[in-house]
Amino acid sequence: MTAEIEKNAADTLVDMAKAFLRGKALCAAVRLGIADALESGEKSLEELAAETESDSSSLNRLLRALTSLGVVKEATPGRFALTSFGDPLRRSAPNSIWASVVFWGDLLADFWTYLPECVRNGGNTDAFGVMESLGIKSRWSMEPDAQAIFHKVFAEPTAADMAPIVEAYDFSRCGVVADLGGAGGGLISAILTANPQTRGILVDRQEAVDRASARLERAGLIERCRLVAGDLLLAVPSGADVYILKNVLHGYDDCSALRVLQHCQAAMQSGTRLLVIETVVPVRIDSSDPRVEEMLMSDLNMLAVTGGRERNATEWTELLARAGIELQRIATVDDSSICIIEAVSSESSIKTGSNVRDA
Repeated sequence: MTAEIEKNAADTLVDMAKAFLRGKALCAAVRLGIADALESGEKSLEELAAETESDSSSLNRLLRALTSLGVVKEATPGRFALTSFGDPLRRSAPNSIWASVVFWGDLLADFWTYLPECVRNGGNTDAFGVMESLGIKSRWSMEPDAQAIFHKVFAEPTAADMAPIVEAYDFSRCGVVADLGGAGGGLISAILTANPQTRGILVDRQEAVDRASARLERAGLIERCRLVAGDLLLAVPSGADVYILKNVLHGYDDCSALRVLQHCQAAMQSGTRLLVIETVVPVRIDSSDPRVEEMLMSDLNMLAVTGGRERNATEWTELLARAGIELQRIATVDDSSICIIEAVSSESSIKTGSNVRDA
């Protein structure tokens, strides 16, 4: 490796290490409410300092940095205005990313500080547990609106969001579909709308069930869907032809994920199918790839934040087998990183054919 290549590599790695700087500047901006203060038009530094309860000299330094990012502009000396690029930082903006900036740049970034400890302990304790053992309060625990911010970031999917999944699997032959951990009902609503002959079951915590009830009522689907408030770690209701776990198991370590799958297996009959809709990471990582990087960063996020993990095909096969469930097919959804993992109880693995539509 030549000296020039070595320097380029070193510079790139340092730039990666400094990537948090812009995120923290944006987070400071939304925490102070700078974009909200500029909603009505340009203002002087003194006006902004008063509205954001900030030291004017320090605020000026932040505003200069935000100007360099294109978020604000100094319209005239000492007077600042919000740019169209920075507009989504407003809380009231139609496409507001206020919650996302706080979530990723503050609440989650706090947990990532303890990633080395999570790696050392083999995922037995997530970052929250590490901080608790050290007597350190997490930003999450101190944020009164943490749950509201979470739900804002991971807003309920629309029918259009769920369309690729509904199109990738043939639900037309399904009498009853159970969405386990179905949150506010986005997926089950899309399935029932596209398949008028199908009935549904949605299982989740009471708060999510309440949101799903309102959504299904608005869509005229409430009479076709049974809502069950419950904990998947304790039980799974019987009576479905297809059980769905979408983005549920990656939040659990293998032990807890196995418990959920064992409850599924106990509820499954001959011919019943289980659809695990999750990311499937490559078994071998042999090159730099933005899509794979996104998967693996999500894997590290699970390690630090929930103690869960993203899994490759071999790991999914082995985890399902431990629960007495046989993986039959993995199909990608709309050329994305999300896959439909179709499986059956091992006792009935030769009973019926796949419903996954061929690409």
